Amino acid sequence: MVEYWPNKQGIQLNNEVARLFLTTKQKFRHNLVNTTNTQLYTDILDNSSRHKLFSTILVQLELLILDIIELDLSTNHIKLLNYKILCDLNQKSLNSFIKMLKFKNNPIKFIDQPEYFFSRRLLSEHRLILEHLLIYLTFGSSYVTCQSFIFNNQKTPKKHVAILLENLIIHVSNSVIFMLFESLKSLSNILDFLIYHQLCNSIFTSTRSLALFRNSLIWQNVTYFYIIQPRIIYNGRYQIWLINSNGIQTKYIHISRLNDLPKLSTLKLLSIFLIEIQDLLLPKIENFLLILSRILLYILIHILGNSAIFIIRIITSSLYGIKK
Repeated sequence: MVEYWPNKQGIQLNNEVARLFLTTKQKFRHNLVNTTNTQLYTDILDNSSRHKLFSTILVQLELLILDIIELDLSTNHIKLLNYKILCDLNQKSLNSFIKMLKFKNNPIKFIDQPEYFFSRRLLSEHRLILEHLLIYLTFGSSYVTCQSFIFNNQKTPKKHVAILLENLIIHVSNSVIFMLFESLKSLSNILDFLIYHQLCNSIFTSTRSLALFRNSLIWQNVTYFYIIQPRIIYNGRYQIWLINSNGIQTKYIHISRLNDLPKLSTLKLLSIFLIEIQDLLLPKIENFLLILSRILLYILIHILGNSAIFIIRIITSSLYGIKK
């Protein structure tokens, strides 16, 4: 039986939020290893450090919700301020994590610069990462735009809200480690920091492995921004991250992305155009190659068959001549 998220403010919503946060926190006890083919910045951390970071983010999100309620912000305020709210959540999560490590250095500030593809992705997807979730948690499902998801907003499954929460936590944790990387700058500083604070995953204990990991992430951010993101926008989907007993996994959910299409750059639109060409031509090319292969196979069989008959006749004639 599908259980639905409360559609308005009240005691029921408060209880569901508290229950959701408790359930999510319990999930942090699972193995938090990334089981996908897509790398995360948090892959650099060991399981214990991921647990601490995720817990820190969850606490900061609780405080954020209390602030929204105390300030009596409306859904319109959340929509207008969503990106700033997400940046603030990233910054406070980073500060709290750094404080927990007792890291004595200059304060690390949130990086919001367009030359970083990671920052561009955050800017382009901030509504999907945070806005819907905040509205679910503070106002109820009826305040979420009806056209956003494939189901009626009055009947939003609880599991859907839980997935959005896990997705936010993983995105924010990714941002925290990204900011750490960029603030420490050199590979030696990053490695020293990770080892000194006992955060490092055992497979990233050398400068070479760390350099390979960082370069892979940079390339992944570029390919996602220009190739993967336009494709999933065009398909009306969104990639989310979730936590289960096996570790961190990813899946796609259907969501309206019509508002994102006009915002795509020329290069991204070119990527979509190539997808259109692929969808149009690929089936025809496959069909042509299939027919061609059948024709070639028929010709080959025909030639081999005739050749075999010809050879048999020659051998037979030779044997007949010898007998004479």
